[in-house]
Amino acid sequence: MALHLHQLSVDAHDHTALARWWADVLDWRIGYEDEFECNVVPPEHTEDPVDDAATRLTGRTSLVFAPVPEGKTIKNRLHIDLAPHIDRDRDAEIEALLAKGATRVDVGQTPDVTWTVLADPEGNEFCVLSSRDR
Repeated sequence: MALHLHQLSVDAHDHTALARWWADVLDWRIGYEDEFECNVVPPEHTEDPVDDAATRLTGRTSLVFAPVPEGKTIKNRLHIDLAPHIDRDRDAEIEALLAKGATRVDVGQTPDVTWTVLADPEGNEFCVLSSRDR
């Protein structure tokens, strides 16, 4: 199959505020915004058509935030994993996320895990993994 993971959709109470938070965290940008959705795209994203499927499959996935009236009530079944490069200070990256409004979350992880569980300003869990070189 030649399907591309185009975007990951996230429900949000304030979809534009949460999209802007994630755009800031990822150093991405807002690609599109209206009252129904706010799309966060990587810096290289373009609206230009891609002529062949092989090239399209190499593109990065975007995030889209859609408004919902209810707040988050249970642990996410799907979440985002972030990983700093090995030349970055992982703990400093976590502290920067906390300074931007993330919070530490306990989802039952044991003390010996190699990741840290955080939540965005609306409570959506995400993980900061160990540093990676790929």
